[in-house]
Amino acid sequence: MTQFNDTELTAAVIESFDETPEPRTKFLLQELVKSLHEYVRKTDLTFDEWHTAIEFLTRTGQKCTPIRQEFILLSDVLGVSMLVDAVNHRDRDGATETTVLGPFYVGEHKVMPHGTDVSANLAGERMFVQSRVTDLDGKPLAGVPVDIWHADGDGYYDSQKPEYATEGPSSRARFVTDADGRFFFRTILPCSYPIPTDGPVGEMILQTRRHPMRPAHVHFLVNAPGYQPLITHVFMEGDKYLDSDVVFGVKDELIAKIEKRSDPQMPDGKPAEAPWHLMTYEFHVKPGAGEAPQPMGVRVAEDA
Repeated sequence: MTQFNDTELTAAVIESFDETPEPRTKFLLQELVKSLHEYVRKTDLTFDEWHTAIEFLTRTGQKCTPIRQEFILLSDVLGVSMLVDAVNHRDRDGATETTVLGPFYVGEHKVMPHGTDVSANLAGERMFVQSRVTDLDGKPLAGVPVDIWHADGDGYYDSQKPEYATEGPSSRARFVTDADGRFFFRTILPCSYPIPTDGPVGEMILQTRRHPMRPAHVHFLVNAPGYQPLITHVFMEGDKYLDSDVVFGVKDELIAKIEKRSDPQMPDGKPAEAPWHLMTYEFHVKPGAGEAPQPMGVRVAEDA
């Protein structure tokens, strides 16, 4: 009977995948075995630690539902989501920086007219967002669908709330750019918020003395035909968590100055009932191919 020591075992497991017909799948599995086995050897992993890890991953899976994806949250807080993003977007060529999709993207959003208040049913300081989509030379791109979504004034996304199933979306929509590549909408000023801490990932964050906070931001998914899909956030300048985002998603270029305004009218000419905020941001997309991401069920577990 064949017997293996700790190094021979690794070689045997790697060899067991040699007949995998798809080369990339074979490569990924064999590299995964190398990394996992090296981790066990390097740390002298104990049986108790191994059982704890299995139990943690089991609970992570059990926490997932059609409206919650705890594994995405785990990937986010370990920095894996941003690392995957980084290795896939090494050369931006002047295109807007990317960041994590987050677990609150729910798929294709309803198209709304420019100027729609996407948070009309929510309390909070009002904000007007005006934006533009161009190519790398600054040429405006018309007819581009742009999905937006963000948390409410208490730090919750619509899909985290029980009424989501019956009342539908809030603070999320799709806009289509006009002939000048522009789109604009009304909403509320987002706030910084904690990732959910009622599951195994949140427990890990708290037990390791990390804070669970994300800086205030709005998500954007720009999906221009003939260009690479752009998945990004725009963050609020001055947020105290910009330098310690729990999911490592902040980039300097994605921080926008938010102007406090007292004009009686917003830029679309409609009246403002109280002081309001103005966000202005321009997105530059890179030629290429690619598909916009599809949600794993309807996501909920963190960031966005």
